[in-house]
Amino acid sequence: MPVIQLWDPFVRIFHWTIAVVFLANYFINDKGEAAHIALGYLAMALLVMRVIWGFMSTGAARWSAVVPTRVAVRKHLQALVRGNPYRRLGHTPLGSIVMMTMMACLAGLGVTGVMMTRTDTFWGVEWMKDLHWLVATLLLCLVCLHVLAAVYESWKLRENLPWSMITGRRRAK
Repeated sequence: MPVIQLWDPFVRIFHWTIAVVFLANYFINDKGEAAHIALGYLAMALLVMRVIWGFMSTGAARWSAVVPTRVAVRKHLQALVRGNPYRRLGHTPLGSIVMMTMMACLAGLGVTGVMMTRTDTFWGVEWMKDLHWLVATLLLCLVCLHVLAAVYESWKLRENLPWSMITGRRRAK
């Protein structure tokens, strides 16, 4: 079966770097420490570059290919309920929603992190810390959903989807 180049190098580097940065900040780095803050700024810089890349790139990374329609979401949900495979190059409609929600959570983490550490108004304010933790925990849940969905879809489609995010290549339709 023919293979295509689906994910460009920037998207793959962004994906794996954001994954490592988030997991390091959630599980390893002490909150408020220099490494936690530095990685937070790295994540924000990467997120800004990814948003810009979505307008400049072509193919599966372009925002016009990512944002799902209501009809596409409904068809994907119907396929899931029926247990039917739903093959699509790039993100599935539900995968797109999860991906955009994860990006929104990353932005929320950046905003709340800066508000807690770089503004006098929210320095040491408990509800801001709680909000930061809540957004981080929501993102962790979405990451788990993302991984489980990739494993499920890989099994259903008989195709290693995580490997395509490493190589950039995937079987053509």
